[in-house]
Amino acid sequence: MQLFYTPNISENSKEITFDKEESRHIVKVLRMKEGDSFKITNGKGSFFDAEVISANPKGCLVKIISEEVQQPLSYQLHIAVAPTKLNDRYEWFMEKATEIGISEITPIICDHSERKVIKSERYEKILQSAMKQSLKAYLPILNEAVSFKNFVTSEKTTESLKCIAHCEETDKKSLKSVLIPKKKVIILIGPEGDFSNEEIEFAKTSGFIPVTLGESRLRTETAAIVACHSVAFINE
Repeated sequence: MQLFYTPNISENSKEITFDKEESRHIVKVLRMKEGDSFKITNGKGSFFDAEVISANPKGCLVKIISEEVQQPLSYQLHIAVAPTKLNDRYEWFMEKATEIGISEITPIICDHSERKVIKSERYEKILQSAMKQSLKAYLPILNEAVSFKNFVTSEKTTESLKCIAHCEETDKKSLKSVLIPKKKVIILIGPEGDFSNEEIEFAKTSGFIPVTLGESRLRTETAAIVACHSVAFINE
C-alpha cells in the first residue's frame, strides 16, 4: 500500500492538493496518473482513500473517496532522550521507535550532553517517513529540545509512571518490573556520558523511579529502543 501524509485533511475534506515535493514524487517517481488511487493519512488516526484528479507535478489534485479510522496505541509512551553526538543515531532511534509504537519524543539537554542543537525540521521528516513506511496513522509528537531540569519539573510529567534509566551502580529496579499495562509512562534516557549524579538525584526527588534496562551497557539510542520495545511488549 502506498501511503502519503498531509496534516491538512479531515473527515470533511473533498479534495486536496499536494505540495510540490509530494506532487513530484506522485507524478514523476511513482508515475501515477488520473484515476489512480492511493491512501493518505493526516497523522491523527485516519486513513483516506484518494483518487488522482489532476496529475500535475507542481500540485497534484486528488479527491477523497472514503475515510477509515485506525485504533490508537493501547498505551501512551513518552521518551525524553538526550540527542546523540552523531545525529544519524538519534534519527535511527526516532525511525525505529515510530515503527514499534511511541506517542511522544522530547530531546533533553543534560549535563553531559555533547550535542545541544537539534534539527527539528529534519527530525519531523524522519518521523513522517517512518510513519508512512510502517503504515501507521498516528504521527508521534516531537517536542522542542528542553533542559533536563525543565522537563523533569514540567506539567508533562504529571499523572504518569515516571522512570529514569541510568548506568550508575545504585539501587535500581528492572524497567519491566515497574511497567503497568495501559498506563501512561515517561522514560528518561541520558546522553553518551550518562546522567550526572545530580540529575539522577533531582529526578528521584521529582518522583522518577531509577530503572535498569539489563546487564549490558547500552548506547543512548539502543537504550531508548529497548525501553520503547519493553513498553510495547508489556501492552501486547
